[in-house]
Amino acid sequence: GISREHVCILVARDRTGGTIDCVTGRGKVTAAQLRRHLLPVLDRDVLLVTDAHPAYRTFALEAGISHEAVNVSSGERVRGAVHVQNVNAYHRRFRQWLARFNGVASKYLPNYLGWQWALDGRRIKTAERLLSAALGVFSRASPH
Repeated sequence: GISREHVCILVARDRTGGTIDCVTGRGKVTAAQLRRHLLPVLDRDVLLVTDAHPAYRTFALEAGISHEAVNVSSGERVRGAVHVQNVNAYHRRFRQWLARFNGVASKYLPNYLGWQWALDGRRIKTAERLLSAALGVFSRASPH
């Protein structure tokens, strides 16, 4: 669970590894935060698969998005093709990678998320691209 002392990191992944991640704030995610962060980037015909937190259901209903919830807290992990294992694995890799820094300031979490996003998906393959990314230059048209 997450308390008001924890920072909530929202991660959305598709089956191809496409990833959206962001810091929503302290405490559990809310439907308002989901509207702000997910609504602009989700296709309307998507099937949103989440854990059973009620904010996801509220968000999906309000947005008119199909939704399936997996009740992880009751031990349900997979229901046919419906699961949240891809996101859980991403969270695990992020926590393991972040541990090497022995704690980071919450205000820098978006920077660490960006760094992990680049490394996890092997999106940066050359020193030139790494330097460009460090400078905030992200050109999708680059051959690297």
